[in-house]
Amino acid sequence: QVQLVESGGGSVQAGGSLRLSCAVSGYTYSAYCLGWFRQVPGKEREVVATFYSGGRSTYYADSVKGRFTISRDNAKNTAYLQMNSLNPEDTAMYYCAAASPPCTLVKSDGYKDWGPGTQVTVSS
Repeated sequence: QVQLVESGGGSVQAGGSLRLSCAVSGYTYSAYCLGWFRQVPGKEREVVATFYSGGRSTYYADSVKGRFTISRDNAKNTAYLQMNSLNPEDTAMYYCAAASPPCTLVKSDGYKDWGPGTQVTVSS
């Protein structure tokens, strides 16, 4: 059974940083897409950052480029999202999700395994 569990969310002032973690278990595919998505109530879910585990491909939303960094620790089966220079527009529920190949990095289509989410709140 695939399980993804996020952690690391919280409240921070504008300009601050947070690091989100996503612990992945039960994924049997040798290569897959994994990433971070976020959603604000009343708005569509959007891609934040994703990567393909079988290569070096990564994707960042324009709104987070230069501020957020996605990474992974294969030994720990954990993915991370380092978020710097946070601003109030980054406030959202952040989700970790995985998709088996063929998979896309630029949208949430095909991502069938999702974590419960972790809330990030940035105050001005």
